[in-house]
Amino acid sequence: MIHLDVTIMGHSYRLACRDGEQKTLREAVSYLDGKMCALRDSGKVKGTDRIAVMAALSVAAEFLSVKSPQGPLSDLSILEVRQKLEAMHQVLDAALSPQESLL
Repeated sequence: MIHLDVTIMGHSYRLACRDGEQKTLREAVSYLDGKMCALRDSGKVKGTDRIAVMAALSVAAEFLSVKSPQGPLSDLSILEVRQKLEAMHQVLDAALSPQESLL
């Protein structure tokens, strides 16, 4: 196992990966960092936990739409996928907002 030091949204992490998979892991980190920073910079999502969940949902939706042409998003346009993601953001915002007062 090899350990890589990476940065996601300004936070450092040490990740383990198999020899030969460093490039793929770095690309994944870069992609996730871009998604999370874009969400943070949009000002619509606050809190690292929320940003991580929203980025994960976005990446999962992209993965599912590419993974299987007959998958759950195959009959949706990009606009419809974005609308569904926005609806998920609103549900998560409503569910997580009570936790903000605890911080």
